[in-house]
Amino acid sequence: MSERGRSIDEILADARARLNRLGPAEVARAAATGAVLVDIRPEAQRRAEGEIPDALIVERNVLEWRFDPRSDARLPIADSYDLPVVVVCQEGYTSSLAAAALQDLGLHRATDLAGGFAAWRAAGLPVRPGGGARP
Repeated sequence: MSERGRSIDEILADARARLNRLGPAEVARAAATGAVLVDIRPEAQRRAEGEIPDALIVERNVLEWRFDPRSDARLPIADSYDLPVVVVCQEGYTSSLAAAALQDLGLHRATDLAGGFAAWRAAGLPVRPGGGARP
């Protein structure tokens, strides 16, 4: 590490080295067998690009609080460190960092969608109009 810290490229590479990143078809299979797909994109991006049906919407700024089993702000589904979580962003960069952060919390099965929502859509997998308010 240099005196100035690490570059974002180094941080991203370290995060991805820990992940078993999944392609779109693998994510679809994982979701069909119980993995939780978590879309961390902001509402404006989801509105413009669309959403994966049945993906849980949790914007990036609150992700760790919603999935930490010890957090008072956790989602009801986030009650186990064994929860399989697949994080989705637009192109698969921020999702890698977010999935690594979930692993840091102890969610050892957390990973992300390689290529993000763009790869999902390009693979011809289901997409719906997005951006609506979520609870």
